[in-house]
Amino acid sequence: MARLSPLMIAPPLVFAALAATFYVGMYRDDPDSLPSAVEGRAAPPVDLVQLGDSAPFTDEALRGGGVKLVNYWASWCAPCRAEHPNLEALADEGIPIYGINYKDDADKALAFLADLGNPYAALGADEGGRTALDWGLYGVPETYVIDGDGTVILRFAGPITQRTLEGKIRPAIAAARSSGE
Repeated sequence: MARLSPLMIAPPLVFAALAATFYVGMYRDDPDSLPSAVEGRAAPPVDLVQLGDSAPFTDEALRGGGVKLVNYWASWCAPCRAEHPNLEALADEGIPIYGINYKDDADKALAFLADLGNPYAALGADEGGRTALDWGLYGVPETYVIDGDGTVILRFAGPITQRTLEGKIRPAIAAARSSGE
């Protein structure tokens, strides 16, 4: 009777372990979610450069009452362009949105807004990306829902589509209204 060598057993065991890992990963609640260090905490301070002639985005705006959104964007970001109509719709509904232009050329950022419209109540530029580090930014676009007390209720990475607007952003706005006002 032949003995099985460890070299013959190892590949099937490694395969079984990888298959189990993939199987568990496929059935997580939200495979697209990224962990956030700021959800449930006070919004990190902002230290931004004013962008053009727009109202400056200051740290006090985050601490004032009412639900608000903070949206990181850039003119070179194609998904930012895709989500822009949804941001304008939210702004038209009276939701204040504060824009943080991320590592962008100011002239190109202002041209982007002149071309597509400006949904932002106030703007600032994070030229070096320091504020983005404090917020735990993964990339642009990224949007945060802030309650009236300045607490981050939701961090959403990626463009706001109709699906995410209805499935994530609006429920977070409703939660922010009930928790912070």
